Amino acid sequence: MPKKFSDQTIKIAELKSLLKKFRDARSWEQFHTPKNLASAISIESAEFMEHFLWKTEKKSDAFLKDPANAQKVQEELADIVCYCLNLANVLDIDVSKAVKDKIDKNGKKYPVNKSKNNARKYTEF
Repeated sequence: MPKKFSDQTIKIAELKSLLKKFRDARSWEQFHTPKNLASAISIESAEFMEHFLWKTEKKSDAFLKDPANAQKVQEELADIVCYCLNLANVLDIDVSKAVKDKIDKNGKKYPVNKSKNNARKYTEF
């Protein structure tokens, strides 16, 4: 029986492999250059943001309560994640290690005692 796809059951490596197989079956490797994938991430991010453009926090929350809108936002987020994982494949980046390293680095820049309950940049502490 195949695994249920969820954050609790699927590893990032499995998603990267699935995306690579999808890409290779279509001979898209030729198009998956770092520049093209970085551009795709930016474009998809803009499409994601467009769903919230000109909406207040309250209107954004109401927008997401409609299942059709929530589905559209989910699909845009999936596009961004897929392109990020495709870029990680091309650049041979271990995503889990990169995220953990970044959390550690940010933990030093944003210590709890200085950053809790504020959104200031670390250079403004």
